[in-house]
Amino acid sequence: MKKILFHTSQYGYLAEKVFALGNFERGQIEVSHFADGERYQRILSNVENRHVVIIGGTINDESTLELIDLASSLVSYGADSLSLVVPYFGYSTMERAVLPGEIVTAKSRARLLSSIPRSNKGNRIYLFDIHSEGIPYYFEHGLYPVHVYCKDIVNNAARKYGGYDFVMASTDAGRAKWVESLANDLGVNAAFILKRRLKGDHTEVSAINADVAGKTVIIYDDMIRSGGSIINAARTYKDAGAKDVIVITTHGIFVNDGLQKLKNCGMIKKLICTDSHANCSKLGNDDFVEVRSIAELIHSAII
Repeated sequence: MKKILFHTSQYGYLAEKVFALGNFERGQIEVSHFADGERYQRILSNVENRHVVIIGGTINDESTLELIDLASSLVSYGADSLSLVVPYFGYSTMERAVLPGEIVTAKSRARLLSSIPRSNKGNRIYLFDIHSEGIPYYFEHGLYPVHVYCKDIVNNAARKYGGYDFVMASTDAGRAKWVESLANDLGVNAAFILKRRLKGDHTEVSAINADVAGKTVIIYDDMIRSGGSIINAARTYKDAGAKDVIVITTHGIFVNDGLQKLKNCGMIKKLICTDSHANCSKLGNDDFVEVRSIAELIHSAII
């Protein structure tokens, strides 16, 4: 029997792409809202003794609660197994406390997801290019985390736009290990920016660890919010003599006109992102931006 696939309201676009690849039954659910904004949900499909999959993100608190409500009810109505597909884990920046009193939101949200009742054959959560490698260890009570890497998407895009002679780069030393791994796979040099903190949020570039003069530089970052760090990195590599700058990201959030800022800065030739975040669901491919889908990765992971 086919697995039955549901999705939360923000991720219908991605679920449709997974349905198009076949092998899933469409889960039916009724969703509406009461006058005060409270969400009403009703599961219309019979899920008793079925293998159930939900595609749902944590792009904001409302979406997170929608996912938890739906998943908990599916188990209550007899789901035999439960797989949560979370294309974008939205609290990963706060994966640890740096200042006294800071709330580690990534951990508290992981505990909330871990509170979903256990199905007969257990629950799994699939996470895609999460911001911190430590986050899977926050899940509890038998919720088994699976980290799905989007490396093939990144590498294929880098090869398409960089050929065989380019520099794989990061925005700073904090992402250097990830970028170094990508560079090793592609057989190219890696570069990262060394920064010196001056005061508060102010930093200055002290060095670049590789020669980028006359070369195409492909910057990879797992997540872009407003684009400020990417623009600063692109400027640094261009000032060091880079011929072209290409940017690849897994999670394109693009808040505060971030995409337009990246386009208008005049230093980035091409931007490639995936459709892991709902903000990319309506972006079309053009001369500046290209969106690649993670639907096949999802399909392969959960089929």
